[in-house]
Amino acid sequence: MGGTEAIRSGKDGRGGLGNVLSGIAVAIGFALFLGGFVWGALVYQPYTVPTDSMMPTVRPGDRLLAQRIDGSEVRRGDVVVFTDSMWSDLPMVKRVVGIGGDTVKCCGADGGLTVNGTPLDEPYADTSRPDSGLAMPPGQAPPAPGTPFEVTVPEGNLFLLGDRRAASLDSRAHLQEAGQGTVPRSAVSARADALAWPSMAMLERPKTYAALPGGISGHGPLRLQAAAVAAGAALVVLGAAYGPLARVLARGRRERAGVA
Repeated sequence: MGGTEAIRSGKDGRGGLGNVLSGIAVAIGFALFLGGFVWGALVYQPYTVPTDSMMPTVRPGDRLLAQRIDGSEVRRGDVVVFTDSMWSDLPMVKRVVGIGGDTVKCCGADGGLTVNGTPLDEPYADTSRPDSGLAMPPGQAPPAPGTPFEVTVPEGNLFLLGDRRAASLDSRAHLQEAGQGTVPRSAVSARADALAWPSMAMLERPKTYAALPGGISGHGPLRLQAAAVAAGAALVVLGAAYGPLARVLARGRRERAGVA
């Protein structure tokens, strides 16, 4: 068989159907790999947690992936990124406890929060007393866990608390202001979906809110985006490896044929 025919038949690993398929695999792989990253960049924004007010859920310096959403999509239990000039000029991260029309009260018969009279089971919350190492802005201190309050959330607003109740300047610290410490839905820019650093984990939605009207939100497309990136990388590697591997195998067959 001549050299041209060998190339066409793919016996030297450089032509034939296998080579065509490997090229297609690489092209699809690049599309999936880059597409997954671009899709992720459009849907998610990174956010670095600045304080310990959301411990133990997230800690200072943790890197979150927050899904860009409209405030109308927010549900109870969501950890959201928002900016409200009455609180701070910088983005903040807190958990949504009540939405428009809800009555949020502290404290119920068991000493915990209630929403519309329903006790909340909050395993994510740290209600211990503050330690001496807490750093707060001058002249400001968070309410002590268990401080009584009752708020009816105005329509279109959200009642927000930090998970570390003794270290969080949240809606409880703004009860005397207009709206009783609530924040407009329009102030929300994103919902935290996953922890990206120092470990990788999805942020679970608290089941305690599932029984309330509207239920809890689902996760964004992060898992699908990660799968697209991983599948794309695998296709690129496998497609690129086909040519060298085929040449090595073809050379081995020729050498065995020569020996025989």
